[in-house]
Amino acid sequence: MENTLTVIEDLTREMNKPESEVISMAFQTGIKQLWREHILGKFLRGEITRNEAIESVGIDWVELAERQHKATMEDLSWALKK
Repeated sequence: MENTLTVIEDLTREMNKPESEVISMAFQTGIKQLWREHILGKFLRGEITRNEAIESVGIDWVELAERQHKATMEDLSWALKK
């Protein structure tokens, strides 16, 4: 993977936006992703309800997390049987 500076330069050129705006967009995107991962982790650990998770991050992300969790548990169960 290219280094961060090169990626920022590429995005700045291809999006035709100032570097400061690209960096701001990247920061906001990263914060949103961290928040979503935090909420989904709390939901999967049973610390918040499904409805609370849906209110925070949306049904699509909650359903994706549930499918991924189910698949992981199935894989783990299969591996433990061997």
